[in-house]
Amino acid sequence: MSRANETMRLHLTWPLLKKIVTIPKICFGYLITSRCAINTCCKPVKRINNRNPKLPADWHTLSWEERLADTVTPLWRMNYEKQLQWKQEQQHKILLEMTKQLAQDSMLPFSKDLRFPLLSIVPSPMRDGYRNKSTFSVNKGVDGNPKTVGFYIGNGRTGNIVCVHGDHLLNMPSKHSMVAKYYEDFIRRSPLRPCILFHDGGHWREITIRTNSASHTMAIVYFHPQNLRPDDIGIHKAALVEYFTQGPGAVCQLDSLYFQESTMTRCSNEQSPYQLLYGQPHIFEEVLGFKFRISADSFFQVNRGAAEALYKTVAELNRACVGGTLLDICCGTGAIGISLSPQMERVIGIELIEQAVEDAKCNAALNGVYNCEFLSGKAEVVLPNMMASLNSDGGLTAVVNPSRAGLHYRVVRALRNHSAIRRLVYISCKPDGEAMRNFRELCCGSGFKRKITGEAFKPTVAVPVDLFPHTTHCELVLVFERL
Repeated sequence: MSRANETMRLHLTWPLLKKIVTIPKICFGYLITSRCAINTCCKPVKRINNRNPKLPADWHTLSWEERLADTVTPLWRMNYEKQLQWKQEQQHKILLEMTKQLAQDSMLPFSKDLRFPLLSIVPSPMRDGYRNKSTFSVNKGVDGNPKTVGFYIGNGRTGNIVCVHGDHLLNMPSKHSMVAKYYEDFIRRSPLRPCILFHDGGHWREITIRTNSASHTMAIVYFHPQNLRPDDIGIHKAALVEYFTQGPGAVCQLDSLYFQESTMTRCSNEQSPYQLLYGQPHIFEEVLGFKFRISADSFFQVNRGAAEALYKTVAELNRACVGGTLLDICCGTGAIGISLSPQMERVIGIELIEQAVEDAKCNAALNGVYNCEFLSGKAEVVLPNMMASLNSDGGLTAVVNPSRAGLHYRVVRALRNHSAIRRLVYISCKPDGEAMRNFRELCCGSGFKRKITGEAFKPTVAVPVDLFPHTTHCELVLVFERL
């Protein structure tokens, strides 16, 4: 199928594609109708074995830095053109597996092909040092020092974990490495032990560093209180502030310094509030002309330039549905909904994390966007309750951007059963994981056993977007339609 025919068929324009590196296009066909045969259950999701590039035969004799690079950025040995080709091929394999599973669900023959186009991968405008958020762990280093700040090689089950500095990693900005280096210096000066295993005691844990394109920097230090009294913890918080504002760490020029006391691996702000020890409560980033507020635990794409390419791609894919209402499910801080707001009459965002919803509301007000509203709660609870009363005049479009766990079944069911939703854009960072289950649920036949009564969707176009150069990951934007 030619590019012109694709454009005519989809009623889309693709100005971005002029800038895309040309990669051999793989275009295919498959035999699935818009209404599948009745099938009331889905088989377990089959995951694709996405093998990373083979490591050198002498990998265990390489330097610790090379081994860490192979672990964190497995494609670093390839030039960027090769990386894009490798990712394009992986997405092709995943989509072939999806069509195979859809054919099995509908009891139709599988033609080993797709009938919808897989467009060329959209490259990242920035390939090195692109991360705006990094979390550094604390553990035993190459020299045996347990107060080493970096990234792990090995695993806890075999007891061979080594923490290696990440200064050399291609995706790591120098500012992040600098803050990590000074945090390591601080905890080595501190009389408190690091907390490597919770049951072994210790206090200093990892550090998260967030930056924006203006080089403003936020640091979040995680701390296990163990049995320390609040007054004692206060002494160490004061020492941390003094180190980064008046001591050696002042060269980092932190704009925000947060502290979270946590007895769990991960805590939300609701479970254990982030304590602002110094500076501004937020940093701000600009994307596609919109300004976004970033809090300590806000979700924000780690690659700003590639995020712009992603949102442009979604906007182009949604151009045929200009006007009407957009459901932005798992909306985070509202970046997608706000960026699409000029072409929609109304945007409704749903997000689990309360702080993210507050940020989304602030972001809408900050940008003078008044056709967006954001709701806090579990999507599987909020969405089904609102669907019956949702005004579908002008049409309904859904954009979903879930975590790797995918969408809850009740969310998929609510989307399937609302006949006014004719187009759904699914953004997945792991389409061969739980998202595959969602793809099948969106496209399978109606079944009263699972209370799916709505017409099935069909995949119509897929576009990979590379947000993570040098790694094996990318985002896949997949459009489903009721034709």
